[in-house]
Amino acid sequence: MILEYKKANISYSDQGKGTVVVLVHGFLENSTMWDKITPELIKKNRIITVDLLGHGKSDCLGYSHSMELFAETIEAVLKHLRIRKCILVGHSLGGYVALAFAEKYPKKIKGLCLMNSTSVEDDEERKLIRIRANKMIQNNFTNIVRMSFANLFGEKSKTTFKNEMKSALNEALQTSTQSYIAAQEGMMVRTNRSNILTNSSFKKLIIIGEKDPVLNVENSIEEADKTNSELVVFPDGHMSHIENKELLISTLKDFVKKI
Repeated sequence: MILEYKKANISYSDQGKGTVVVLVHGFLENSTMWDKITPELIKKNRIITVDLLGHGKSDCLGYSHSMELFAETIEAVLKHLRIRKCILVGHSLGGYVALAFAEKYPKKIKGLCLMNSTSVEDDEERKLIRIRANKMIQNNFTNIVRMSFANLFGEKSKTTFKNEMKSALNEALQTSTQSYIAAQEGMMVRTNRSNILTNSSFKKLIIIGEKDPVLNVENSIEEADKTNSELVVFPDGHMSHIENKELLISTLKDFVKKI
């Protein structure tokens, strides 16, 4: 389904009945990343997925997609569907967006799950990596995306989930150069939102991968402790929906059930 927001088309899906759970994909992903997860969750819940600006079937909107702007598009979809409260699950970039949404629309949140994500802002090293990538991507899009995507998986996972990885990479390669840069710009300037987790009364869950090459597992454990968030550690890497699919489904089911 398509909704127009600020003259940009936003693609979304709406399936099932029950507690509303909004699934927010990560950078260079789109709603198809949830295709193996949604069938289980819609048995008892209403599942909303949204293609973030510049991803999937949603249009790009300018040269910088801030976390706040991403959040506003999700709010536009929920408002259109007349949904008053929801549980948000955000993977990686989707987690940053979920936190921005919780900051802007706190009364709409029943629960929030950061999946392979963090409430902490980029450090200087990460910002430099994004700046460098944005310069290189303009002349070498395919190779940069292939390389960065491969780095999300451990060596064992690259073999075990070879087909799934190839499919996800093909989706990533559909992203435009402008969309890549706009999302990177937005992530680079996002603020620390640890206080959103610390000071909120809604249920909070952080899912991390023990072998995540993007996020330091010790930092994530400390973050969960400081923000009074429930913590679940999966045995593999950054792509929990691929590497630990069954564990993710059962964990999300349990989380939703508690709320």
